Amino acid sequence: MSVLEVRNLTVEFGQRGGAKFRAVDGLSFGLAEGQTLALVGESGSGKSTVVRALSQLVRRRSGEILLDGKPAGRRGSALRAYRHKVQLVFQDPFASLNPMHTVRHHLVRPLSLRQGHVRGPAMESAVHDLLRSVNLTPPEEIAGKHPHELSGGQRQRVAIARALATDPDVLLADEPVSMLDVSIRLEILNLLDRLKRDRRLALLYVTHDLATARHFSSEIMVMYKGEIVERGPSDEVILHPSHPYTQILANAAPDPTATRESLAAAREQRQSARAARTAEHREVAIGTGCRFRTRCTFAMDICAQHPEDIEVGPGHVARCWLYSGAADAAAVP
Repeated sequence: MSVLEVRNLTVEFGQRGGAKFRAVDGLSFGLAEGQTLALVGESGSGKSTVVRALSQLVRRRSGEILLDGKPAGRRGSALRAYRHKVQLVFQDPFASLNPMHTVRHHLVRPLSLRQGHVRGPAMESAVHDLLRSVNLTPPEEIAGKHPHELSGGQRQRVAIARALATDPDVLLADEPVSMLDVSIRLEILNLLDRLKRDRRLALLYVTHDLATARHFSSEIMVMYKGEIVERGPSDEVILHPSHPYTQILANAAPDPTATRESLAAAREQRQSARAARTAEHREVAIGTGCRFRTRCTFAMDICAQHPEDIEVGPGHVARCWLYSGAADAAAVP
């Protein structure tokens, strides 16, 4: 059973002239206890809007969010109870922590919500336990520091500890390592993976890095312009990408074994494909067809119609006309 279930989530933002921009369009998925689900896509695809809608920091236009099978509260005490169980780890740990307050202050406030009016040695012990759980030692020293006195990795550990303070069931990690040095990214990801196992958390991991998505998640959803274009088991999506957009993401990953000649040939191929599409390139409006068709080398006339999810393997679906009976089998990549 899913701890967090999302049904047809749609988020829109107003624009000048009264027009609406649809950042998330009809998103549905389930997140189970102890599961890591990765949401991947390039910048501007709508990933961060999804986690903000799930944490109810932005208002959804339509759709349902269910926590343990019950509709998420949207105001008052019901909203506070929901936010206790669904916590968000922001991308930038320095911006998400108040520079005027100590680490202790950042942890005491959420702990007091969970444990009532516990004070004194009991509260101090709870703060230290949280710091130890995210490998920040000695906790007595760390608790008295301000965010600017910590490294980027330490600040993100504090942000994770703050999210854990309310004893959540769901953790939403919005690109939690993208602002950190490469040398400590793996440590933070391993920490999140351990906490997920120890606390039986349901973890939504938002990233643009397909390598870490494959390593740390059991399932991957690929997002493009507000909708999911491919989803399935991590190894299948990364090793056997079906949607042309996922193929581009997979091919964009650096290959340490590539030669200068192979890189030059690949660059020429991309330039030729881009030139062939330039004359036909135009903006795709919401609901007018496949949103990726202006960038797709396999685009067909039928792509002017919106595709449905098509099963391309066990538990593996792609939203692409290439895998329907309407497409020429020879065109399948």
